[in-house]
Amino acid sequence: MTKTATLYRMVMTDHMCPYGLKAKDLLERNGYTVDDQHLTSREAVDAFKAEHSVKTTPQIFIDDERIGGFDDLSAHLGKPVAEKDAVTYRPVIAIFAVAFALAVMITWLLHGTFFVGQTIAWFISVSMVLLGLQKLQDVEKFATMFLNYDLLAQRWIRYGYVYPFVETGAGLLMTAGLLTWLSAPAALVVASIGAVSVFKAVYIDKREIKCACVGGDSRVPLGFVSLTENLMMIGMAVYMLTMV
Repeated sequence: MTKTATLYRMVMTDHMCPYGLKAKDLLERNGYTVDDQHLTSREAVDAFKAEHSVKTTPQIFIDDERIGGFDDLSAHLGKPVAEKDAVTYRPVIAIFAVAFALAVMITWLLHGTFFVGQTIAWFISVSMVLLGLQKLQDVEKFATMFLNYDLLAQRWIRYGYVYPFVETGAGLLMTAGLLTWLSAPAALVVASIGAVSVFKAVYIDKREIKCACVGGDSRVPLGFVSLTENLMMIGMAVYMLTMV
């Protein structure tokens, strides 16, 4: 039997509802023939909301039963949308994966092969740059979240504003092998403070909070991954210092 659904969504000259498009795509991917009804004016939208006693669009109907909006449709089809505040490691996994890929590409460009000992060092330094970039997108939000657990930031507020620049700058210099006398000690200091702070918050105080490692809007839980980030920086700094 053909499965059909009716979708009401805003399609106006100055606005096309993205969730309406997502709902249409989701229905079609699940085998539904979609009766795509466009609400082309503010008056049409307001009239639709009043008629069906709803506050938002899009609205989806299946077999004359109102399912609701995009999130409701996702749940109805067994594909619920993750809660906005749900913790996730995806941002960190994505950053580390891209950093490793970049390290491999740098290795290929310079050595004509995909992996040498230096590849690991590039992976760590590029990871520092990418993680620092996430923080630099909104330094204010990062600094605020950083205060939840960093011991130095809690004593010197401005440290939270300095940290993203130190991490990013040290990562760039380490990638190029420049000014090691500056980059390696800087990374060693901030990473050591970070490691102690994370260890205390997670393993001593047993706190369940979110990590600012990927910026102030992070949903990454503070824990092993955060500690690993700092330990990688420490290892990189020590390696660079021994190579001077």
